[in-house]
Amino acid sequence: MTAKPTALTALPHDLKPDLLPRHIAVIMDGNGRWAKQRGLPRIMGHRRGVDTLKKLLRCCRDWGIGALTAYAFSTENWGRPIGEVDFLMTLFERVLRKELKEMMEEDVRIQFVGDLSALPDTLQREIDRAVADTQVNQGIRFSVATNYGGRQEILQACRAIADQVQQGHLAPHEIDESLFSRYLYTSNISDPDLLIRTSGEMRISNFLLWQLAYSEFYITDTLWPDFDQAEFHQALIAYQQRHRRFGKIENS
Repeated sequence: MTAKPTALTALPHDLKPDLLPRHIAVIMDGNGRWAKQRGLPRIMGHRRGVDTLKKLLRCCRDWGIGALTAYAFSTENWGRPIGEVDFLMTLFERVLRKELKEMMEEDVRIQFVGDLSALPDTLQREIDRAVADTQVNQGIRFSVATNYGGRQEILQACRAIADQVQQGHLAPHEIDESLFSRYLYTSNISDPDLLIRTSGEMRISNFLLWQLAYSEFYITDTLWPDFDQAEFHQALIAYQQRHRRFGKIENS
């Protein structure tokens, strides 16, 4: 059996290991347009998109990137045609059931962020099983934003903090950025260093509104099903050419 490549041997020579993003977020846009261009139903684009995400996840793990967050289904996506929504719910469930063994073998820890209570019961059970079975894995943390909305996330955090204040467990002066972050869905992972969005759209679509405050953005016209390792390589090259000051002025 061939040994899996390590992060250092797999990383392209023109990328610097010490300048890699620790956490990458992706808005996987363009599945429907990809299918339409080929005269295929939209669901075929979603199926191809799953394959693209699997390849990206594996590449992140092999190249030493510790966390990947994918925007899989937004709170606004419920407004899509009912047939497409039903297909996506079934697709999520089937992929989780099918890929769990491989995630275990590749040391992937999966978690889901968003309001999962609105999802079908059968999907919720598969989510619970996948999260429980992979919780000790350490190769890469894979977060799937499902029924997720950035404004919704901030509102629920505000309500939870207000409830703590009302009950006398928290004083208003104790509320700072660090505390607020602990009430978000993403409380156990760092903010993304890099956001990648495919299909050329110049917006963040209610995704990680708090967490993206100082993330670098990489926008490509490539549709998500065509986003491959070469494109990802270019995204990382662009990221490593940026100088991140986080609003500060560099000392001369």
